[in-house]
Amino acid sequence: MTIKAIRDPSLPMRHIVHVRNHLISSDVLVEEGGSDAGPSPHDLYDAALCACKALTVLWYAKRKGYALDQLETTTERDASEERKGVYRLAVTLHMTGDLSEAQRQELLSAAEKCPVHKLMTSVSTEVTTLLG
Repeated sequence: MTIKAIRDPSLPMRHIVHVRNHLISSDVLVEEGGSDAGPSPHDLYDAALCACKALTVLWYAKRKGYALDQLETTTERDASEERKGVYRLAVTLHMTGDLSEAQRQELLSAAEKCPVHKLMTSVSTEVTTLLG
């Protein structure tokens, strides 16, 4: 799959990211020279984890027939030590529904196994940058 980021010349830093048939505006904060016209690349990285955990938990609950009525996933970033090699993301699941404590723990366990979590923590990612 190919993802493209194409500069939007109407703003100083904004790019439009094309993912299949979806468009995502990406920018940086005003104090970083942008217009804050969309999430930053770090925001998108964090959002990928947040969305993956939410979708994984919902998929698992549906598969198991659990009465999960509402799900909200929040991710908090601590990048204070990023330059030292530590980037912390704390994810909290807010679930409502007629769920036993055992079911809630099972859904938490499923969230910890989401594919993006695995990519971020247990897979070596190789990145190549070329001129086109």
